[in-house]
Amino acid sequence: MPEPEADRVAMIRQRLERALSPEQLEIIDDSRQHAGHAGSGGGGHFSVWIVSEKFRDQPVIQRHRMVYLAVNDMMPEKIHALSIKALAPGET
Repeated sequence: MPEPEADRVAMIRQRLERALSPEQLEIIDDSRQHAGHAGSGGGGHFSVWIVSEKFRDQPVIQRHRMVYLAVNDMMPEKIHALSIKALAPGET
């Protein structure tokens, strides 16, 4: 039986909070927009908007690596695709 999307969002949230101590975090499950997408292997599509002091003075690529590292154990079975907006406090 497939895992409910809400459980996946909760798992992503837990890992990001533990690894990055975000001041703000929004996770959106976009999986329904990609229903039937070949090659997903059952993993979902998610958008993450995260604000963390740990991103300060880090280039975008490093910020994304930090997010991917935090959820690495969920890929690719639970997460197929991840759209990331990672900011330091005060950035827009």
